[in-house]
Order: sequence, then C-alpha cells, then structure tokens
Amino acid sequence: MTERLPFNPDLIQAPADKPVGSSSGLLSVSRVTALVKTAIETSLPTTLHVVGEISNFKRHGSGHLYLTLKDRSSELSCVMWRSASSSLKFEPADGLEVIATGRIEVFERAGRYQLYIRKLEPRGVGALELAFRQLREKLQQEGLFDDRHKRPLPAHPRRIAIVTSPTGAAIADMLRTIARRYPCVGVCVYPVRVQGPGAAKEIAHAVRRINARKAELGGVDLLIVGRGGGSLEDLWAFNEEAVARAIHACRTPVVAAVGHETDTTIADLVADVRAATPSQAGELVVPVRDELVAALRQERDRLVHRMRVRLERAWQRVESLGDRPALRDVSGLLGTRRRHLGQLAERLVANTPAAQLERRRLDLARLAARLAPPMGRRLRRARDDMQEHHDRLGRAARLRYERADRALTGLDARLRALSPLAVLGRGYAIAQRVDGAGAAGAVVRTPDDVAPGDLLRTRVGGGIIDSRVEAVETVRPEGADPVASPAEDL
Repeated sequence: MTERLPFNPDLIQAPADKPVGSSSGLLSVSRVTALVKTAIETSLPTTLHVVGEISNFKRHGSGHLYLTLKDRSSELSCVMWRSASSSLKFEPADGLEVIATGRIEVFERAGRYQLYIRKLEPRGVGALELAFRQLREKLQQEGLFDDRHKRPLPAHPRRIAIVTSPTGAAIADMLRTIARRYPCVGVCVYPVRVQGPGAAKEIAHAVRRINARKAELGGVDLLIVGRGGGSLEDLWAFNEEAVARAIHACRTPVVAAVGHETDTTIADLVADVRAATPSQAGELVVPVRDELVAALRQERDRLVHRMRVRLERAWQRVESLGDRPALRDVSGLLGTRRRHLGQLAERLVANTPAAQLERRRLDLARLAARLAPPMGRRLRRARDDMQEHHDRLGRAARLRYERADRALTGLDARLRALSPLAVLGRGYAIAQRVDGAGAAGAVVRTPDDVAPGDLLRTRVGGGIIDSRVEAVETVRPEGADPVASPAEDL
C-alpha cells in the first residue's frame, strides 16, 4: 500500500478567482464540505480498523445498521449496509466493544463524516463464539433447553431417519454401528449440506419435513441430526436458530450427534439426547440384537423352570391325594358304587306304581281263586251275621240317640239359664264407659267409676242404650253388706 502524505491544505487546488489563502476569499458550505471530503480521502487510508464501544445502536427495517463508536473522549458515527450486516454471526448491542473495519467518508448532505463498516467483530472474543453465547442465552430464557421438553428414546425403534451429509464419514459410522448392533431396524437417510451458506436452512427444512411426513416414510420412531468433527465455522450450521427451533418443534425424539465429544452446539442443547460422536449416536438409538436374544432366552429358561416347578408341585399334590384311603382303590370304589346303583335301580323299577299295582292284581287274583269255593258259604253266613248285627246296632243306636237327645236338651236348658242374655232379659243391664273415640271401655261396677258428663253404653235385653251421666248418687245402707253389681253376677 502506498504511504499517504499528511494533509496539507495549501496543496488543495482552489478556484483561480478566489484563492484559499486570500483573506477576502469566500467559500460556500458545499465547497467547504468538498474540501473536507477531499482532505479526508487523500489523507486517510482506504481501510481503517477502529476499536470502540457501541452506543445508539439501531437496526433499520431495510436491514442497515446505524451505530456510534465511542471511547473516553470521542464518538464516531458509523453505518453498516445490509449487504455487509447480513453476514454477521452475532447481534450487535449497546455497550459491546468491537473492532470495526471500513473506510471514512463524508456524508455531504449532513456535513459530517462517518465510518462505513464492511466488517464488524467483537473485541476479545470471536464473532462466532459471541453469537453462540447470545443465542444460547436467548433460547435458554425461552425454555428450549428445559428437561421437561426432553423425551425418552424408544427402546426398540423400527425406523430411524438420519439428517446429515450422504458423503461424510459420520453417516458411514452411524450406518455401520446400527447395522452391527441391530440390523433389523430400517434407516432412512435425508441428505443435506452440513456446512457452508444455506446448510442451516436445509437442515431445518429436513427436520420439519420428516416431522410432517413421518407416516408416509413408514413411521419414523427416531431422528438423528449430526455430522463429523470440524472447526467452529464448520459446525456453525448446527448453531443457527432455525435448526434449534425445528428440533424443538419436532414431535419425534431427536438425537444430536455433532462433531466430537468436546464440541457442543445449540442443536445438542435443544435435542432430546446428545451423542458425543456419530458412532455413539448409533449405539444410543438401538440395542444390541444378540443381547436381546440372550435376554429372551434367559427369560424363556426362567419361565420354563418356573413352569416345571409348578408342575412338579401339582404332581406331588396329586400323588398325596392318591394316598388317601378313599382314593387309593378308585376302581374298587367305583365298582361298589356301580353295584349299589344297580341294586337301587332294580328296587326303583320294582317299586314303581305300575309294578306294585300289577303285583297287587296278581295277589288278588290268586286269593280270589283260592277263596272262591268257601267264599259262598262264608258270604252267606256273613250276610246273616251282618243282618243280625245291623238290627242290633240299629236298636243300640236309637237308644244312644234318645239318651243323647235328652242330655242335650238338659244342657241347653242349663245354658239358657246361665246365659248373660237371659240375665239381661230378667231386667239386669251392663253399663260401659265410652271413650273419646266412641268405643266401649271398662264396665261400670260402682258409682265411683263414673262422673257427671261421662258417656255410657248400656246393654239390656234386646239392645244397647247410649246415655250421658247427669248425676252420681251412692246408695248403701249403713252397716249393710255391699251389693254386688249385675255385671259381677254375670
């Protein structure tokens, strides 16, 4: 670079009619601004590296950045056009100390000079590292790293989708590990760029597409996003916000396998599980088939052993039951029961109503045949005897009837004499108090049993009389025995 000479106003060419050094020369504002611009452009290098603290930062809707760089004693206005600001990896902010690379130009319309920045990077820390810190803090405050969002990996996945470069060593390591451990799983590789411009956009699009169409892909149970090792710049696609939000929104469990064990990206923090390397990702997502088979065989042997033990116990119980006297000779017991049942069946058949009637009929027939000769004589004698007995019984019955009739007549007369109705018929009466419900109550035996106003129900010969007590008078001769009431006589 050619060394520029210090600024010398005397070397500036001015109009011939009005020299610069003339005390009577007059300059316009535009002329002065032009002189300043020329002086700056001719005296300062075309590229400056300015260190300062950002203040008054503003991002315009057009994408241009406006800010002021300051130190303890001065301030410098700065502009960064959208074409340059679009490549920034971090977000400028007030108070951040930066190194701004650009050129000084004069903004003639405003009459001020300002630094037009082509490159901006934080001082003391790399731009990528600062961008990583800023995005990590932002997403952490939003809760994208919280454990409550972490989902467990399926124990036996049937289909796995891998988002990575199809030509890198990472995909080869993952496929080899998965095939060695669990060859029965299906693997779907979604090829993307994993570094360079546009890589983050492709990765985020692949994650969203698999999440939306996993049923069309045969049912994706697990998603791996990753690549092999590299520098921070090489891994930067996995530190982009678009990738982080796509992983967080994915409904399928995501394993991040980016770089080596010492590399940590935003994708690792957002994913459900972080694998230190792509090879470890293959180990994390699938079990070892041989171990599963061995475990199944062990479980089978355990079940067979338990079943054999249960069968042996059941057989021992059967044998113990067989030692019981009732079950020792089962055939003999069954034979005895069979004979008893046969005899019972024979008795039941022999004692049916039809069989009994038949036997009675035969007995009667034999008896009739045997008794037929003497039956006539005996019947005649029996008829004569029956006639004689009939006559005797008739006479005895009439006598007994007459005696019974006379006795009954006497008892009737006595009953009639002792009947309460007969007593009532001779002029006696039975008085009973009537309660509030109109029912007859206790029998009135003495005048003390009633009071004026009480209702009485009096039974006399031939009917009942209801009356009310007007007055009560006790009549009892002095020294005389109390007279029993008619009710007591009855």
